Amino acid sequence: MPRAQILVVDDEPSILSTLKKVLSLEGYGVDVAGGVGVAESKLAKQSYDVVLLDVALPDGDGLALLSKLMTGGLDAQVIMMSGHATIDAAVRATHLGALDFLEKPLSTDRLLVVLDNALRLTRAEAEAEELRREAGLGDDLIGESRPMLALREQVLRAAKSNASVLVIGERGTGKELIARAIHRASPRAKGPLERLNCAAVPADLIESELFGHEAGAFTGATKQRRGKFERAGGGTLFLDEVGDMPLPMQAKLLRVLQEREVERVGGSETFKVDVRVVAATNKDLRAASAAGAFRPDLYDRLNVLPLDLPPLRARRDDVPILANAFLKSARAANGRPGLTLSPAALATLSAHSFPGNVRELRNVIERIVILNPDDDVTEADVRRAIGMADAPQNAGLYRPGIPFRVLSEEAERTILEEALAHHGGQMAATARALGLERSHLYKKAKALGLRGDGDAPSED
Repeated sequence: MPRAQILVVDDEPSILSTLKKVLSLEGYGVDVAGGVGVAESKLAKQSYDVVLLDVALPDGDGLALLSKLMTGGLDAQVIMMSGHATIDAAVRATHLGALDFLEKPLSTDRLLVVLDNALRLTRAEAEAEELRREAGLGDDLIGESRPMLALREQVLRAAKSNASVLVIGERGTGKELIARAIHRASPRAKGPLERLNCAAVPADLIESELFGHEAGAFTGATKQRRGKFERAGGGTLFLDEVGDMPLPMQAKLLRVLQEREVERVGGSETFKVDVRVVAATNKDLRAASAAGAFRPDLYDRLNVLPLDLPPLRARRDDVPILANAFLKSARAANGRPGLTLSPAALATLSAHSFPGNVRELRNVIERIVILNPDDDVTEADVRRAIGMADAPQNAGLYRPGIPFRVLSEEAERTILEEALAHHGGQMAATARALGLERSHLYKKAKALGLRGDGDAPSED
């Protein structure tokens, strides 16, 4: 049985003959095509692991064929070849999805190394897909870069245990997505997932939020209320921004994690809780512990399984994948089915540092879908959309040619996004700050596709 099936596409018979002989001796199954038409016919009938594709072909452009194959969901790894290679062609091939770009005359040693790398990557992608299916991770953790492949495996391993997890990452890296993925892949998946943003809850209310309270425990406590620990029974509690938890509350949280029992505020009885805790922070808790701002014993208790989320700039290979995924959902939500990102647009996105990480990339894509007048998104369009995020706060809202409805929705979205971010995603606090009825804010946020601490108002 051959090590892998390879299709060589080239218009020079001598190259086809040589590559078929060399690769066959190395244990590969080799098929050949002298042009675009023959290649497309073979690819339609048979699956290949690797396609070696020449740039210049008698009946078409190899890069155009590469683009078509990638758009059609080709499973094979593609390695481009050219006797007249240019940097621009190599860059374009890479952004279109080619794994590598080889110059002719081909070095046999170099070719064999690249083929070996291609097959290693294919195996890694297959293993990652199997991990996703096994773990039920779905499409939340998007990306095929090495950091993401490693992260998904770490998530799966963490999910199978019952130990506390500390997720560490910059803003916008997707810490809550990791918590959700761990919960869904764990034996607790059928139980609830509760979330508390420790930075958004006032210090005098965080104990009640976590442990609940009895009626009359304090002013405004008109009835008994279950806390997050009680609601998360049999499931997972996600403590976001745990580094901002007040020190007195840290001691109480530590006791609960050690004893596995809670006592409601104003109550006299304790009761057992069965909860797995996943905490997240963008702070250096080790340094905070040394400085006395975070309890070292609580840090040790939370940091049983640490997960470091890579920033987007450390996995730039994932930017085109993420951008196209966000583009798909944004097109559907905004009625722009024909809008596409050009290779130059994707290259510009990949080159940006994205200090706001994945969240910033999603916002840029949505901004492009809503505001771009044309369906073909260019490099200039992307630069303009990225620049809007850095525009001064007092910049004018009016832009010629943009309908009033779009301008007003954009302004409302910006205000609500900033308000929700300021209040840690808490709908009730945001509604109070803006002087809105909570139900009205929920409806407005839902219409604009924004997400806070829930999908609808509820009473406990």
